[in-house]
Amino acid sequence: MQMRSTLLLIIVLAIAALAALNWDLLATSSMVSVGLMTFEAPLGLLMLGLTTLLGVFGVAYVLSLQGSVLMEARRHTKEMQAQRELADKAEASRFTELRSFLEAQHVQAQAALLERLNNLESHLTARADESDNTTAAYVGQLEQQLRGRPGSGMV
Repeated sequence: MQMRSTLLLIIVLAIAALAALNWDLLATSSMVSVGLMTFEAPLGLLMLGLTTLLGVFGVAYVLSLQGSVLMEARRHTKEMQAQRELADKAEASRFTELRSFLEAQHVQAQAALLERLNNLESHLTARADESDNTTAAYVGQLEQQLRGRPGSGMV
């Protein structure tokens, strides 16, 4: 890009230098034909003016093209930003959904664990009561055998 700009600047300076050095020749009037009519005018100045007009239109075209490219890039950037925001919102909603799912799983697992602990506690209590009853029955039976035995000396 830098080299193209330098080359264009050199060409414009060469045209300006040639026009300045040959101004008398450029300003000399001559007969100019434009197809349907002929008139007397300085052909060099006419060609120099048309070259300048062409340069102005070229610069205007390049500027308008660059402006439209910048506007398109800006629009594209805004669209990308909107898409990025949508993706971030979708990701955030997925995280929220995952969090609620994990919390539900945690609550469900905790309820199952508490239910199992309650079942184990009731089984343990029943087993302890059964063991107490069995021990009491054995002790009662031993007591009865000791009392009912002749010669034991107990009344």
